Amino acid sequence: MSENRFQDQNLRITEFQTEVLIQCPNCSKKANSKVSYEANLARVYCPSCGQNKEVSTEISFHGNKAHWRASADHYFGAELWLQHRFKNDIFWAYNEAHLEYLRQYIAADLREHKDRQHYTLLEKLPKFYHEAKNRESLLKIIEKLKKTI
Repeated sequence: MSENRFQDQNLRITEFQTEVLIQCPNCSKKANSKVSYEANLARVYCPSCGQNKEVSTEISFHGNKAHWRASADHYFGAELWLQHRFKNDIFWAYNEAHLEYLRQYIAADLREHKDRQHYTLLEKLPKFYHEAKNRESLLKIIEKLKKTI
């Protein structure tokens, strides 16, 4: 019997947040949101209704201006597309790559963690993602969410 192994790549949530699948703020269907921190702009595009909007990442607080480095969905106040209720929690992912990374972790019988830096995505996950008793249910949710992409 071969073991299904997962080697933690020490990825952080910020590595997935620049391209986020969201519910279109206009029609509630699947839309794409992207943020460019270099250009200080965020954009949403919906292939269903044609919504195409660009906003600045600039915020003003007590007269001081700065550029906010949030996930792409936050600039539009949009709901994540890849989310599903799980017991009293919400399972979610920003995009297909994030969902696949979570799938690999959850599906693994052996999870190897080397040189963690206390800021990795996996260390910050709620407890229910880590528990073996939730594995089968979470993998079913992931498969359901994959079909919506």
